[in-house]
Amino acid sequence: MTLRTLRQLLILSIFIIFSCKETDKKIESEKTSDPLAWIDKVGAKNVDFQDKTYWVNDFGAKNDSTSLSTEAIQKAIDECAANGGGKVSFKPGIYLSGSIFVKKGVHFNIPEGAELRGSENIEDYPEIDTRVAGIEMKWPAALVNVNNQKDVLIDGAGIVNGQGKVFWDYYWNLRKEYEPKGLRWIVDYDAKRPRTILISDSENITLKELNIQKAGFWTVQVLYSKYVTVDGLTIRNNIGGHGPSTDGIDIDSSEWILVENCDIDCNDDNFCLKAGRDWDGQRVNKPTQYVVIRNSIARAGSGLFTIGSETAGDIRHVYASNIKGLGTKNGLNIKSAITRGGTVEDVHLENIEMDSVRTFVEVSMNWNPSYSYSKLPEAYDIDSVPKRWRTLLKEVEPSKGIPTFKNITLKNIDVSGAKRAINVNGLENSYITDVSMENVHIQAETAGQINYSKNWHLNDVSLKTNDTSKVKIENSPGVSIADSLYVK
Repeated sequence: MTLRTLRQLLILSIFIIFSCKETDKKIESEKTSDPLAWIDKVGAKNVDFQDKTYWVNDFGAKNDSTSLSTEAIQKAIDECAANGGGKVSFKPGIYLSGSIFVKKGVHFNIPEGAELRGSENIEDYPEIDTRVAGIEMKWPAALVNVNNQKDVLIDGAGIVNGQGKVFWDYYWNLRKEYEPKGLRWIVDYDAKRPRTILISDSENITLKELNIQKAGFWTVQVLYSKYVTVDGLTIRNNIGGHGPSTDGIDIDSSEWILVENCDIDCNDDNFCLKAGRDWDGQRVNKPTQYVVIRNSIARAGSGLFTIGSETAGDIRHVYASNIKGLGTKNGLNIKSAITRGGTVEDVHLENIEMDSVRTFVEVSMNWNPSYSYSKLPEAYDIDSVPKRWRTLLKEVEPSKGIPTFKNITLKNIDVSGAKRAINVNGLENSYITDVSMENVHIQAETAGQINYSKNWHLNDVSLKTNDTSKVKIENSPGVSIADSLYVK
C-alpha cells in the first residue's frame, strides 16, 4: 500500500468519524428540541388594506330587515376588489341577505349597530362544490363565503344572524321521515342547510370579533385552507331553540390555523377538527395539522375540543390551551369509525378547567353506528339514488378503515362536577397508545372505563368519584391507576 493511499484512507476515516459525530449531534438536538416550537407559526399574516370605505347602502342595500340585499352587498364587494381592495361596511340597521362572496384585499366589516341577517329561503344560497361532513358534494353556499381567495379580513361588533330555526325544523322533519326507512346515515347530507361562514381553499384570512348567532348548520368552517386566524368570536346558536349540527368552529383538512379568544354556546361540537370521511376522505387525503386553539370558553355543546369523527386524512400536531368548559358534554372527544381510517396523533391539551361536563375524556373508534355506517335498504336501487348517496356507500378496504390514535398529552387540567371521568375505547386491532397525564385532577359522579389501550403515563393525577368507583380497565397492557390516586 503506497503512502498516498494510506493518506487518502486516513482522510476518509477522519471524514467518516466527523460525519457520524455531527449526525449524532443532530439526532440528539432533535430529541431535546421543543416539540411545540411550531405553535408560533400559525395564523394569518398582517395585511395593509386600502384606506377607502365602500358603503353597501351606496350600492342599493336596504337596512329595513325585509328587502333582500344580496346583490347590492355583492356589488360593493366586487367594486372594492376591482379597485385593489379596501373596506366594505354597513350603515346601522338590519340587512337581509343570501350568500355573499368576499374577495381578495377586502376588509368586510359589520360594525356595531348593523346586523347581517341570513335569508330563510334556501334558494338564496346557490349550490357550490364543497365538502360537508367529510364528503365532497354540491351544497348550498354559506351566508358569508371566502372561496379561493387571499388576504381577507372579516370583523365588526355588529351581529351575523343565520336565522337558522327554519333549517333546524326542516332537518328534524326529514329525519322523522328517513329514520323508519333505514336512512339515518344520509339525513344530514339530504337536509341541506346553509353554514354561516365558509373559508375554503384560501390563505391568509382573518375572522375577528364577530357576534354570530342561530347558525342554520355549522357556524364557521375552515376548509382546505392555511394560515387562518379566528379571533374573538362570540357564537350563540341556542337562541330560540337548539339547532342540530350547529357546530361552533370546524377546522377541516386545513393547516397553520389559530383559534383564540372565542366564546361558544352551540348544540354540537364547540371546537372541532376534521379530515374527511370514509372512501371520499381517503381519496382526498388532506390532513388537518398545525392547529392552535387557546384562551377560549366552551359553553353548551357536544365537545370542548373534538377530533373527528371524520379522520380519514389524518389529524396531527394539535395544541389546545387555556380553555374553560362550562356545561359542555365532553372535554376531549376523539371519535371515528371502522370505515374512516386515518391517524390522530401528537395532540396536546393543557391548562384546562371544566365544570359540569358529561365526560372528561371520551374516545371511540366505533362512534354512532347508525350514522357512521351506510347501508342502502332493499327498497332502493343503487343506480337511481343521488350521487352523494353512492359516495357514502362506496366500500372502504377493511385494512384501510381502522383508525389509529396515539401520542396524546393532557396536562394541568382540573375537572369538577363531571358525570363520568373517562370513557376510552379502542379496538382489538387498534389500541389507543401513549397517553400522558400530568397534573390532572378529576371530580366526577363515576369513574368510567379504559378498553384496548397501551402505555399510559400518569404523574400527579387524582380522581374523586361520588360513588367511590374505580376506572374499569380491560385489554390494556401498560395501563394502570394506582389506588393512591383515588381520593376519598
